[in-house]
Amino acid sequence: MKEKKPRIRRSVSYSRYGYYFILPFFIVYAVFSLWPLISTFYYSLFEYTTRNLKETVSYTGLTNYKKLLGFVDGETPYFLKYLGNTVRIWFFNFVPQILLSLLLAAWLTDNSKKLNAKGFYKVMVYMPNIITAASISMLFYAFLNQFGPIMTALRNIGWISQDANIMTSKWGTSLSISFILFWMWYGNTTLLLISGMLGINSSLYEAADIDGANGWQKFTRITLPLLKPVLMYMLVTSAIGGLQLYDIPALFNVSGSIGLPDDTSTTVTMYIMRLHTTDIGRASAVSILLFLVTMLVSLVLLYSMRQKNGVPKRRRYGAAKGGVN
Repeated sequence: MKEKKPRIRRSVSYSRYGYYFILPFFIVYAVFSLWPLISTFYYSLFEYTTRNLKETVSYTGLTNYKKLLGFVDGETPYFLKYLGNTVRIWFFNFVPQILLSLLLAAWLTDNSKKLNAKGFYKVMVYMPNIITAASISMLFYAFLNQFGPIMTALRNIGWISQDANIMTSKWGTSLSISFILFWMWYGNTTLLLISGMLGINSSLYEAADIDGANGWQKFTRITLPLLKPVLMYMLVTSAIGGLQLYDIPALFNVSGSIGLPDDTSTTVTMYIMRLHTTDIGRASAVSILLFLVTMLVSLVLLYSMRQKNGVPKRRRYGAAKGGVN
């Protein structure tokens, strides 16, 4: 009589289902992000000119990039100029924004202050973020133009001259746009920091109180180091959004697609929109350069703020002296 072979039970592997769930994301990314990026780079290698209502296309290689960076004689490096405008506006928006948001988040999460109606304060702080960019731009333009209520009041009390006009000042316009962005986004930043602070174990603060640490020491030695992942996320996303800034500068103080005064508040994305109707090849080259700058900035920030593994480096002279490795 033959022996029956033991029946091998086959296990079902469910790991492949995970790939099925994430497949739609990659399909959407390939169709709406990767392919447009590849095609944009392809278009940037050509020059498109329209003469007598006929469009001619000629292959120019990297000439568009050289012109934008000023490597061709007679060409102004507009990309670098507008990139400088964009970085200036973003910097004077982000620095005060993160400082105020840290202060408000620490205040709203401090249980020792016994603050009432914290939910109301959070709603009021976040309120500017729900207003559309177009409405905010028009509102502040009405307030800050030469005959607006703010400038008129400052002129009447003698704090500014009679002919003072923010709209004709490079720094006045840039700082005004930065303030609008700051006022619009500091509430969102505050709520993100609040969520990060609430995730910190309260026993760490109790141990610090036992050791006699004051509020500043607890903030710098406990809160800030443990908020590093949240701060990194905010810095990277803010830098990406700042480099792609368009809506507020394009609506606040412009003439067509030129940021006043004298093109000093024009951002890179405004320059892309200006070129889009006249020179598709150069507009595509600007888009690729902006993508490369954004990627480089993001990688540098991620690398500089990466989490250390906490293992101390080996001292070189330890082995020579017979120390412990």
